[in-house]
Amino acid sequence: MVRNMSSAPGILVNIDVDDLEAALAFYTSTFGLRIGRRLGADAVEVLGASAPLYFLAKAADTSASPKTSQVRTYARHWTPVHLDFVVDDIESTVKSAIRSGATVELPMAAHNWGRIAVMADPFGHGFCIIQFLGRGYDEIASEQRT
Repeated sequence: MVRNMSSAPGILVNIDVDDLEAALAFYTSTFGLRIGRRLGADAVEVLGASAPLYFLAKAADTSASPKTSQVRTYARHWTPVHLDFVVDDIESTVKSAIRSGATVELPMAAHNWGRIAVMADPFGHGFCIIQFLGRGYDEIASEQRT
C-alpha cells in the first residue's frame, strides 16, 4: 500500500517476544483481539485494537540494533514507551490479564478522568489498562480542542 504523504502517518505497533504463540494467547484472551495475518514464521498481525499489533519472534539476548550494545531481555524491563489499553470494564480485564500471566505492578488507582491499572505482560513489557469515566481526559484538560 502506498500512502499519501500529505496525510497523517499510520501507526503500527511492533512487540518483540520470545514465544510467539504464548504472546498471541495472552493478548487475544486478555483483550479480545484476533489474529489477522501470519507474516512468515516469525511475525503475526493481531487486530481489534485501534492500531494493528505485530508480534515479532525475537530470541532473548539477541542484538536490538547495531547501534547499541543492549540485547533483548524478556525479564521485566523498562522503556519510556508503553501501551495503554482502554477498556469498558477494568476489573474483568485486569482479572483476565492476571489469569493469562500478567503481573500487577501498582494497585488500581482512581483519578478524576478514570481508573488505571499498571501491569506487565509475561514478556516483561509494561502496559496499563485504563477505563475512562465521565469525560475521560477532558475532565483534567486545560485546553479544549477546536
